[in-house]
Amino acid sequence: MRVGSFVLAAQFPGQGQGEALHRAVRTAEVAEEAGLDAVWLAEHHFVPYGTCPSAVTLAALLLGRTRRLRVGTAVSVLPTVHPVALGEQAALLHVTSGGRFSLGVGRGGPWVDLEVFGTGLDAYEHGFPESLDLLMRWLREPSVGASGERFAFREVPVVPRPSEALTEVPGPEVVVASTSPASVRLAAERGLPMLLGMHVGDEEKAEMVALWRRFAEAAGRPGDEIRDAGHVSAGVCQIADRRTDAAEALLKAMPGWLRQGLGAHVTVDGRARRMRDPLAYTELLCGLHPVGTPRLCADRLAATSERTGISRFALLVEGSGDLAATEENVRRLGAEVLPHLG
Repeated sequence: MRVGSFVLAAQFPGQGQGEALHRAVRTAEVAEEAGLDAVWLAEHHFVPYGTCPSAVTLAALLLGRTRRLRVGTAVSVLPTVHPVALGEQAALLHVTSGGRFSLGVGRGGPWVDLEVFGTGLDAYEHGFPESLDLLMRWLREPSVGASGERFAFREVPVVPRPSEALTEVPGPEVVVASTSPASVRLAAERGLPMLLGMHVGDEEKAEMVALWRRFAEAAGRPGDEIRDAGHVSAGVCQIADRRTDAAEALLKAMPGWLRQGLGAHVTVDGRARRMRDPLAYTELLCGLHPVGTPRLCADRLAATSERTGISRFALLVEGSGDLAATEENVRRLGAEVLPHLG
């Protein structure tokens, strides 16, 4: 089982953006010290829900500050960038880090970001498959040209080529954020593992993994690729000597952050949207994920792995909003939870 942290660089009420980013960097540094497998970095624009606007840029910093830790994006929002530009960045990080970079991609949402970056609503609603396919070609082929609806250009060489990395892996791992049957199918037909959100429980994640396998088999993907797919389960982790204390730490801090952060999202076309109730959502997360004593957290992770077949986790550990508490949470995860897991 491989356990990593999920870092949003969340700006809690009363905090500055620099404080949130400093906590994000320290979380990754402490994660390596504590023996965690990876750190996964979220990307958001124009909202305090997450203050990191470029997950690949922060990944570059953290790859330079660590020596063993895998660093991934969760996710880079593909509809707001050119897939070749993202592919070049991913290849650069793969080669220079010795294969420690994972590229997570997703559709994002119908936010004002699409207007600011000039890609438009169509990039979100219809353009994701074309962007993903162009990105994957860039990461797998020596030269690439395009003649699609959104991207058209003459063939150009891939520089740097991911296969030039001094590693057995030919290119960076790519995972796809999957929230619907359509996105599950998109990932499965390309043989790409999924990143499953923290808002869904074990039963729904197990159903999505089973659906991915059916789609992958129907698409003729190799059996070992289907069997060994490294899906990632996102969740929340808060450790304390008593479960009530762990839940209380999250219930005190997270609703204010969620209310402020989620409420700041603006749709690009003025469509109405319904925001989750912050307190109810926090209570849901406390019930779904490893929140409690070290033994309870280990048992919860083991149970999720058994029910879903997923053995990789990206756990939000900054839910208290406090730097010292976050560092302690990560250290306890490494020292008191990981030893109980295979």
